[in-house]
Amino acid sequence: MKLWRWILLLVVVAALAAFGWHWIAEDPGYVLLRLRGWRVETTVVAAVVILVLVWALLSLAWRLLRWPFGALSRRHRRLSQQRLGEGLIALFEGRHGDAERDLNRASRLHSVRGPALLASAEAASRRGEHGRALEALNQAAQSAPQAARVLRARVLRREGKSAEALALLAPEADKGSLAPAGWRELALAALASGDLRRAREALAPLQKSAALGTRGYAALEIQVLSATINAAADGATLNTLWSQLPKAQRRVPAIIDAYARRAASFGLTLPAMDEVESALRREWSPLLIETYGALAGEDIEARLHRAESWLDAHPNDANLLLTLGRMCVRLKLWGKAHQYLDRSLALAPSGAAWEASGDAFAGQGDLANAQRCYRNALAVARGEAVVPSTQAANPAYPDTHPTAVEERDVHGVPRLRE
Repeated sequence: MKLWRWILLLVVVAALAAFGWHWIAEDPGYVLLRLRGWRVETTVVAAVVILVLVWALLSLAWRLLRWPFGALSRRHRRLSQQRLGEGLIALFEGRHGDAERDLNRASRLHSVRGPALLASAEAASRRGEHGRALEALNQAAQSAPQAARVLRARVLRREGKSAEALALLAPEADKGSLAPAGWRELALAALASGDLRRAREALAPLQKSAALGTRGYAALEIQVLSATINAAADGATLNTLWSQLPKAQRRVPAIIDAYARRAASFGLTLPAMDEVESALRREWSPLLIETYGALAGEDIEARLHRAESWLDAHPNDANLLLTLGRMCVRLKLWGKAHQYLDRSLALAPSGAAWEASGDAFAGQGDLANAQRCYRNALAVARGEAVVPSTQAANPAYPDTHPTAVEERDVHGVPRLRE
């Protein structure tokens, strides 16, 4: 297709040249130039050709005159770009002193001045030289004012001046003109300074921009909303806040966990349990399983029976077994507690399971085994080796191997385990 276009263009150009030549040949025009006794006569076509040649010669002469200066300029540009690249590599490698030196040198080139000064400020901030970072940002603000403002807020927040960072970003936030990084810094500064309303207002622009990605935004959302829920002064305020949250946010397990624990602290155990049970019916969550067993209340026996019914679908869930063990400890069902906790430890050893097992032994008055379990809990937290249970060699010891569960896809076909 492109070949035919070029052929068509050449045909058009040839036709125009042919008609133009005939048109000029009929009357080539006449140009007379007289200057101080000099007299030049020529045609219009020749005059145009002469002017083009003169312009070309003057351009060539000008380029030859500028070449030495251009060579110096090109060398300066090449060195500055090289230093910019080396400085960025040093910044990412953690050589912040080298990065700051190379980036400051690179900033002498006007075209890369803004990025070089911003990166230099970041390097100085990571070294703890916050004063030098702010000086570099003062210069960078002339080339990249918005980016310099965001980075200045980040430096202030790292220095522990979250209120100043929030005050710096608030005017632009009120106008809705903050960059995505600015909204993130606003949320973090507002969290650190206790202005939870500002932190919540920053979530919507961040979600709309999708700049943090799904995981990054979800982590920040959980952090902001959990802090907001934990800051509720009473049950009425908490319920009002919960009802105002969007439906999508009220379905995040970590946010449900924060609400349930805060509601239970105000004595609102039933609303907390309703939210947790509704979430577990929608989607299985190990976090909410632990929340389900940790909530206070007099219905612990009914909750134990309900949780035991979930074992049919989740027999190898260590969190569920831990929750069952904890509830059995609260009900002083020592045999069942050890059975559930030993299976949880066999499937996924954790400090929480060792601690709950120690509580079970302490409740029975077996202080030696209780102390061993508590030491194991500390060892797990420190990454050290644990002392195995002396009951594991007992033939009457319950089987702690994972239970095989048949899994089927949406069409009812069994899945093969890898």
